[in-house]
Amino acid sequence: MTRAAVGARSRVRQGQPFPLGATWDGMGVNFALYSRHATKVELCLFDARGREVERIALPEYTDEVWHGYLPDARPGMRYGYRVHGPYAPDAGHRFNPHKLVLDPYAKQLVGDIKWAPHLFGYTIGHKDADLSMDRRDSAPYMPRCVVVDPAYTWGRDRRPCTPWDRSVIYEGHVRGLSMQLPSVPDALRGRFSAVHADELVDHLRYLGVTALELLPVHAHADDQYLVERGLSNYWGYNTLGFFAPHPGFLSGTDIAEFKQMVAGLHHAGLEVILDVVYNHTAEGNELGPTLSFKGIDNASYYRLADDRRYYINDTGTGNTFDLTNAGALRMVMDSLRYWVQDMHVDGFRFDLATILGRERAGFDPSSSFLDAVRQDPVLSQVKLIAEPWDIGPGGYQLGRFPPGWSEWNDRFRDTMRAFWRGDEGQLSDFATRLMGSADLFSHLGRRPSASVNFVTAHDGFTLHDLVSYNDKHNNANGEDGQDGSDNNLSWNHGAEGPTDDPDVRALRQRQVRNLLASLIFSQGTPMLLAGDEFGHGQNGNNNAYCQDNPLTWLDWERAQNAEGRSLSAFVRRLLALRRRYPQLRRSRFLQARDAHAEEGVHWYRADGQPMTVDDWNDPQARSLMLELPAALDAGQTSRQTSLLLLINAGATEQRFMPPALDAGRWKIMISSAAAATEIGDDGSVVLVDRALMLLARRHAAEG
Repeated sequence: MTRAAVGARSRVRQGQPFPLGATWDGMGVNFALYSRHATKVELCLFDARGREVERIALPEYTDEVWHGYLPDARPGMRYGYRVHGPYAPDAGHRFNPHKLVLDPYAKQLVGDIKWAPHLFGYTIGHKDADLSMDRRDSAPYMPRCVVVDPAYTWGRDRRPCTPWDRSVIYEGHVRGLSMQLPSVPDALRGRFSAVHADELVDHLRYLGVTALELLPVHAHADDQYLVERGLSNYWGYNTLGFFAPHPGFLSGTDIAEFKQMVAGLHHAGLEVILDVVYNHTAEGNELGPTLSFKGIDNASYYRLADDRRYYINDTGTGNTFDLTNAGALRMVMDSLRYWVQDMHVDGFRFDLATILGRERAGFDPSSSFLDAVRQDPVLSQVKLIAEPWDIGPGGYQLGRFPPGWSEWNDRFRDTMRAFWRGDEGQLSDFATRLMGSADLFSHLGRRPSASVNFVTAHDGFTLHDLVSYNDKHNNANGEDGQDGSDNNLSWNHGAEGPTDDPDVRALRQRQVRNLLASLIFSQGTPMLLAGDEFGHGQNGNNNAYCQDNPLTWLDWERAQNAEGRSLSAFVRRLLALRRRYPQLRRSRFLQARDAHAEEGVHWYRADGQPMTVDDWNDPQARSLMLELPAALDAGQTSRQTSLLLLINAGATEQRFMPPALDAGRWKIMISSAAAATEIGDDGSVVLVDRALMLLARRHAAEG
């Protein structure tokens, strides 16, 4: 126990401006806080019951950093800051020492936000709105920062370092994955400990995925309007602290639980990718609460409008983080390195990543942040995935991120959905997406893996719902169905929602398999949404961001019924074929429609004739064959194997005549059609409506 905890006055020394945050060195704790415009910073110490027991003015200010050293402090100490300076919203400053603020570098937070007017820097209801200053103490309603001991024995932990061309990403949520896992004790469900439970790990390994991408695990806040409705910010895109794991995901008080999760997944050969939110924080706009950055140095951390009272809102959340500021940029870079070096994660998916590349004049592939990451010896070696859009001017930047980055490809998502729905004029774009979207990514030495292909993600319909609903059904969110996208490119196949009609159910199941096969057989990096492999649904809710309940928690009983097991086995077979045949995961781009290139691919009509320009431009065309010749296969064991993908997105069955190049016959490897299909004596294949099939043929040299 520290001296402060029992009421004695702590000794304080000048300390060092680096590293930022609260750093235990084995003898005491150094505290350092960046604030360019503050006039005074007080360190506030709390006991275990939340009482403030001491305030200590940090004695030194060096290079925009306030700092001090407490030789009596120890790990476990709870603290926060009060930052003094001008309260002048018109000038962009919102200092208010009556408000306890969180250390941006805090490695652990305890407690939850208790929503009250005290959390706001201004007096709610005042005639001057946010220009007024509220003098009530916010500390009783705030979480506390905790000094941590970073020591941890990683033992023989080794990063899987899965090559991009072999990577298969599985996107899931800490609670959603584990809340209904039968083998997990109740106390551990929804916690980091459950994510590396044998039952879940065995399932991921059974499927053949290589990386688990977790929705935000940084400490985050539940919005006040959600709490008032009895809901929560389930997805977690509302960050409070960029270094601290979310307290609700810990089964105890030790952040080592996160490290144990990573080590357990690594032991199983699975990489860990974090979905991170560095584009905004939980403090909202000028009418939002003062929780951390706003009270530490509002004008430095946030992008402000010409009228400095207001925030630029390119995120749609009220504020936008300003990575053109050196202090804010340093914090983000330090945070990323911390999660790689101290927590051993293998990569990041950046929410609204266009924000991170914005300079004053707009998005720049050579922005301060993107250049900093590219040259960083640590971060440049992990997986970096951008969500390449925001809602600001020029916010859609798909394909424009620099080398070293991969990007969520929503063009792939929309094309696959439209094509299999039967929309006109999709065949040409379907072929382009199938071959890795070279039109978007084939420049500056970027590879097909730069395209992270997905049909569904956490934001939108699940795959089950995509084929079961024409319209979103979001009333449970309490927003009168106004939230969530209306452009879903979905199709209910004849009945809205659940149905007992056997024909509708069969067609839906075939369409699910078509979409999964198109995803996994496409060039690029496939990403699966957790639960899609066994038919998880959300009752048509395409924006379940606030639903922390069985609607979003994976129903593992469903995974064990006949349909669930069958679909999971289908996904397992698809991924096994992808691993077996390098033609399905090329490390460089090919000319998608050059049938005469030495290493080209070959496109055929259903009758076996090469595709023509007129065929590609026919708006009614919905079938084709894609041959991936043996020459493309660099693998020793299958060097003489050619592949042929048959596609029929039409409403009637289609007879295909596969090309005959030499002796031997094609063999059916997998089909989305439930009914058995055989190759005729003349080599033809009849494929039912809306179905897909992969054939393989070994050359005569292989016997």
